[in-house]
Amino acid sequence: MDIKRELEKIVETNLKSDDLFLVDIIVSNSNSSKKVLILIDGDTGVNIDACAKLSRQIGEVLEEQALFDSPYTLEVSSPGVDHPLQMKRQYKKNVGRKVKVTLLDEAIKTGKLMAVNNETILINEEIKSSKRKMNYQETEISFETIKKTNVLVSFK
Repeated sequence: MDIKRELEKIVETNLKSDDLFLVDIIVSNSNSSKKVLILIDGDTGVNIDACAKLSRQIGEVLEEQALFDSPYTLEVSSPGVDHPLQMKRQYKKNVGRKVKVTLLDEAIKTGKLMAVNNETILINEEIKSSKRKMNYQETEISFETIKKTNVLVSFK
């Protein structure tokens, strides 16, 4: 049985809001137990109450189905800044924010996310000039060339 696939079915069944969506499921093993991390997001964000409610619902189903034969820890959370964007829906909700895009060739592009469509993103890329001055250039990047994209937090 594919545990991740079963968990996806359970999560999708219990995500009743059109605003919320599944981002990722990470199952890891430690010495004596499993850890199940379910990452959800929403078009307008996700709050702790939604995570807690979903956690209770999923926990009940996991107990009913006895999906794990050993102890496990279940965590339902929104992806933090350390988790890269994985879905176009996440890119769309982050338009206007500063992002760091790592390309498949390991090149890094940093700038404000301006637009998202089915095939590409558009960023206002920061280009450093010789006198510590920052220049900007609109850069279109194909999803096919993106290795990962992280939202950058600004403390200004």
